[in-house]
Amino acid sequence: MSEPTMHIGEVAERVGLSLRTIRYYEEIGLIAPSARSQGGFRLYLEADVARLQLVKDMKPLGFSLDEMRDLLGVLDKLDDEGSTQGHEQILERLAMYRVAADARCDALRGQLRIAESFAGTLRNRLTSHRERSS
Repeated sequence: MSEPTMHIGEVAERVGLSLRTIRYYEEIGLIAPSARSQGGFRLYLEADVARLQLVKDMKPLGFSLDEMRDLLGVLDKLDDEGSTQGHEQILERLAMYRVAADARCDALRGQLRIAESFAGTLRNRLTSHRERSS
């Protein structure tokens, strides 16, 4: 029995991306549907959805499209059980992306601290001005 397939609308809903974004990612080669129906509709498997989720997860970290493409290629090579050639280099590239993701997460945490401080300042100013008005 084959794995159930999903149409692009179901995939968009599950992953939280627009149809247009999914088509764009397909157009630039980041993702591809596993099949097409007789009517030409895109059909996706769970693995396709997982790949699309990875792309979505990379976006807030500021990875460029080229970096996304490269990282997906690294992950594909690691998932290719028959491939042992260059395995150490592939692991090194994956480690490089992990370090970059960690650094970008740290930067985002710093931005969040600044944003939370700013929101706190506004809260305090609002509270103090309301108390003066009372």
